[in-house]
Amino acid sequence: MLLRVRVRPRAARNQVLSAGEPPQITVRLTAPPVEGAANAACRALLADLLGISPSRVRLVRGETSRHKCFRLQTVDASQVRRRLLATR
Repeated sequence: MLLRVRVRPRAARNQVLSAGEPPQITVRLTAPPVEGAANAACRALLADLLGISPSRVRLVRGETSRHKCFRLQTVDASQVRRRLLATR
């Protein structure tokens, strides 16, 4: 499954701002957008929220952009929707 994520780096804490209709969410990250730190933090946050290994979350588009696209392996849309809505 592909998940589109809008990232807001350098926040006070890591959190999901809006879990709209997947496959689109907005997240805040404490990591700065330098040398892949925000990408790594986003990947770890998504893995934690979805209860999967970080190795199953892969950035496929948007390495230097705030708009990113992650491929989630062995996860379906209903699982993503349920877990993201539980974070609200």
